Amino acid sequence: MVKTLTIVIRWLGHSSFQIKVDEKIIYLDLYRSKQLRERVPDVLEPASIVLVTHAHNDHCFPEAVNEVRNEDTRVIAPETCSEKLEYEFLSLEPGEEETIEGMTIGAVHAYNVKRFRSPGNPYHPKGYGVGYLVKAQGKTIYFAGDTDVIPEMKGIGPVDVALLPCGDTYTMDNKDAAEATKIIKPKVVIPMHTWDKSIDDFKRGIEGTKTKFVSLKEGESYTI
Repeated sequence: MVKTLTIVIRWLGHSSFQIKVDEKIIYLDLYRSKQLRERVPDVLEPASIVLVTHAHNDHCFPEAVNEVRNEDTRVIAPETCSEKLEYEFLSLEPGEEETIEGMTIGAVHAYNVKRFRSPGNPYHPKGYGVGYLVKAQGKTIYFAGDTDVIPEMKGIGPVDVALLPCGDTYTMDNKDAAEATKIIKPKVVIPMHTWDKSIDDFKRGIEGTKTKFVSLKEGESYTI
């Protein structure tokens, strides 16, 4: 009997996801593990890989990483996280990739072009953080990180699932996320970093495209 291999993507709230590839587990921007464990008790399994996009507290949260990390876990994060992560980790620049246990992790650009703390001072300047491409079992998942619509998105594809922020203030809003979806052309798009705002305009914004819109509640999963 041939075993059917699947990839399960589980949203853990905010920008946090768990990706299961067979028996391997990847966490993306894991945040507030104590509160998460209270709401979704079964979720914090030991990690094969932990990916961190940038050093802001809601993305690089050492307490949460330590909940799932063991001596075999590979942590990948930008150098800007070095003051928070007190152990060795791998940093990937955009365009670089690393193959770990049959899975390939590649870094891509993530930055603001129109969301600023003050004039000329973006929340996420170019070079501060990254997004990631997770490639496994012939599938590609794009985890955008905190970003606006940027020119580099034109070279992201092909993508099976895109995890895109749409909460505005620090990242794309619904309109921008719909624009990014049309640029990247993923088979499936899943919203994140929503700040509990309505995502209806995001969904409406991609009507008529070939992309499937999947909205997850905290703890829910999607299988590809």
